[in-house]
Amino acid sequence: MRTIALISGGIDSPVAAYLMAERGSEVILLHMDNRPYSDDRSLVKVKDVASVLRKATGQKMPLLIAEHGSNQTDISRSCDRRYQCVLCKRLMLATAERVAESYGAEALIMGDSLGQVASQTLHNIKASSAGLRMPVLRPLIGLDKLEIEALAKHIGTYEISIGPEQSCLAVPPKPATMASPENMRDMESRLDLGMMVERTIASMTVNDP
Repeated sequence: MRTIALISGGIDSPVAAYLMAERGSEVILLHMDNRPYSDDRSLVKVKDVASVLRKATGQKMPLLIAEHGSNQTDISRSCDRRYQCVLCKRLMLATAERVAESYGAEALIMGDSLGQVASQTLHNIKASSAGLRMPVLRPLIGLDKLEIEALAKHIGTYEISIGPEQSCLAVPPKPATMASPENMRDMESRLDLGMMVERTIASMTVNDP
């Protein structure tokens, strides 16, 4: 089974990619480059994490990098800022689904852990995934932070992930925690979602090992 794993330089998503690789999935990594809402260190970290994952799993794990900052700008200008994080995740999943189709992948992987941050409440997970045609695998969903950190240390990604990086500047002061598919339809009516996905796909580059 081939899968597309959305990956950042943080702690959770590399662990999710590792666990699915250990279960026999051929994993392709997709990083949504959040600059200028993050700094260059985020890109350095994700490349370093990808290198460690390749060694830990023995897989090639190509790293795809796609520009996402303009999506963040469009969301913040056109939509209720409370839904920024959910819409951000929705755009990432929509893009990952398109990438999966072009690479012959059958599922997407995310590092969600239920309730850990605002975008990972049950309501927001449901809202961000509504309408997707592909399954989203969330191998960390029932793990707590300490369990995930222990796995990251075992893999060798933990020290990289806790390194300095600018926090996402697009996060609103009071993010919504109970979004609904209806909220998403309302917000998306203010955006050209298809164009945003196409623009992101067009920007994508491949960082092979």
